[in-house]
Amino acid sequence: MKKKNLFAALALMAAVSLPALADEYGKHPFYLHALSDLRTAAWQVDHRRPEDGQVSQDELVVHDEIRAAIGDLQRAAWLDGKPIEWREPTDVWLPREGRLHAAIDLLRKVRSDVAREEDDPRSRSFQQRGLAHVDVALNAAQHAVGDVRRHDMRRE
Repeated sequence: MKKKNLFAALALMAAVSLPALADEYGKHPFYLHALSDLRTAAWQVDHRRPEDGQVSQDELVVHDEIRAAIGDLQRAAWLDGKPIEWREPTDVWLPREGRLHAAIDLLRKVRSDVAREEDDPRSRSFQQRGLAHVDVALNAAQHAVGDVRRHDMRRE
């Protein structure tokens, strides 16, 4: 009889704590969304088509800064108690213009997701460093798109 009561009490405690755990992951989900979008942006930059031509210095900067942002935001998410191994679906529909345009759209979404108030002081420095990397990557991607446009105009 005591075992049944103990089992019932444990089951009740588990049932009561599950919604709290789900709420914790939902409290600040922006790190998980941002990490997913960063991984997709990195894929867009890393998977070139043959017609894309030579890799520019700006694209190398975008690649490096996205990787650095992923590292910092994973640390921030981990400190915030998020399951960093979780893969959220990407938020942005990818444009037809090209992979750099897709990366720019994703980086803008990441910036919007991450630039929110962080209430955990341990996560703030990683959040700010991640934002700085995103800003550098976004600037370099926009510069790379401008270079491609200027190059295309010279060929015409």
